[in-house]
Amino acid sequence: MITTERRDELPVAEITAGNKRYPGVVALDNVNFRLCKGEVRALLGKNGAGKSTLIRMLTGSEFLDSGDVWLAGTRLRGSDASLTRQASELGVRAVYQELSLVDGLTVAENLCLGHWPRRNGMIDRQQMVLRAAASLKALGVVVDPNELVGNLSPAEKQLVEIARVMQGKPGVVILDEPTSSLANAEVELVIEAVKKMSALGIAVIYVSHRMEEIRRIATSATIMRDGQIAGDVQIGNTSTQHIVALMLGRDAEEYQSVAEGAGSGQPVLEVRGLRRSPQLKDITMTLHRGEVLGIAGLLGAGRSELLKSIVGLAAFEAGDIVINGEAISRPDYSQMLQRGVGYTPENRKEAGIIPLLGVNENTVITNRKFVSSRGVLNWGRIRSLTEGIMQRMSVKAASSETAIGTLSGGNQQKVVIGRWVYAGSQILLLDEPTRGVDIEAKQQIYRIVRDLAREGKSVLFISSEVEELPLVCDRILLLQHGTFSREFHSPVSVDALMSALLSTH
Repeated sequence: MITTERRDELPVAEITAGNKRYPGVVALDNVNFRLCKGEVRALLGKNGAGKSTLIRMLTGSEFLDSGDVWLAGTRLRGSDASLTRQASELGVRAVYQELSLVDGLTVAENLCLGHWPRRNGMIDRQQMVLRAAASLKALGVVVDPNELVGNLSPAEKQLVEIARVMQGKPGVVILDEPTSSLANAEVELVIEAVKKMSALGIAVIYVSHRMEEIRRIATSATIMRDGQIAGDVQIGNTSTQHIVALMLGRDAEEYQSVAEGAGSGQPVLEVRGLRRSPQLKDITMTLHRGEVLGIAGLLGAGRSELLKSIVGLAAFEAGDIVINGEAISRPDYSQMLQRGVGYTPENRKEAGIIPLLGVNENTVITNRKFVSSRGVLNWGRIRSLTEGIMQRMSVKAASSETAIGTLSGGNQQKVVIGRWVYAGSQILLLDEPTRGVDIEAKQQIYRIVRDLAREGKSVLFISSEVEELPLVCDRILLLQHGTFSREFHSPVSVDALMSALLSTH
């Protein structure tokens, strides 16, 4: 049951003295958050700041350890299973980064999914189309309700997802990185839709790192850091530098960047005029022998797509990849591995490991010929080589035969990197190599990468945690609007890098 306990002031959403802890992590620490009718509030903070946790509390998908969540003046309380239903009944809707549309259904069917209008026990398709058309019209979205979602552009799909939350007169709409996968021209459509929601009195929480969009769309911002509210500001009166300072806090002074970058050694990898729509428009870069080159960019900028294009896992429309002076217009993954290129994917669990196989098999899988004779594996050699890699990479496991899926995230990641050391790769493409690992494992991975560079190996290092790039990279390229807009040489200031990343230019 939804309690009818109310207070005099009625913001559309509020968290008071909210606390939430997970094992070893303080996710929310005495958080007070207040949102008014028709307000567009940006929610900012680096990864792990507490943004996602705050959103989960408002949607009822999780509960606070202590404190209260108020929606439309009503306190959210009751059993865990009922919180999401209560939040929905009180007008909270959310659109997440990963869209939940069904490509095989029409726009109208997607908008009414789970809430079918009925007549005489049958789905009333005419009413369904009328409802969908009304929701689309309210946001100014020009899409045929009878069109299959699978035929829509990415921007149209995003707008349909937003239109779906208009069902049932929402009071609060949460948009989590709604433009991350859209081209600049398509972003305008989302911005206009948000403005229309605000004009209808709907409060919007807008999660993004794109300051240009935020300044055009939001009136206020809540900045989170380490589970706390670092500040509530009015966007029009606050500089980007001040927002960066609130996001980083005192910790910014503690970061020690690479003291001196590697010299301009022999080029081992060059990218010339690469284009892959819609993210990458004109990518030109050079990676030198013994260099760690970082790629910084916001979510959706095309960082992962760039690495996949280089290693031959994604096709591109134009450009060349040059490996040790050899131009390759159409890279093939297996051939790139033979040329000494190693690649660790962004999603370690889904694409980087085989969980049920041992550390040994996950390590030698990149070069089985080296540990076999006439098709028969030499398990003694496998054990010896794997134990050497485990020692070098500081992998903690009961034995080399331990299933990799039972290891911590940090140890799994060190094995994933170690397999390319075993394979003798000279160029390593590391996509989010420290994602989901603890602080100690991060420090070990930084050390491993720097050691590999000193040995003459070359590393492309991608991370969404901007503050870690200066800790490990000799040089950092900033990927914005489909191309590299800035270049930083070590030592790099975290504040300067973050400010450039959030820049409106």
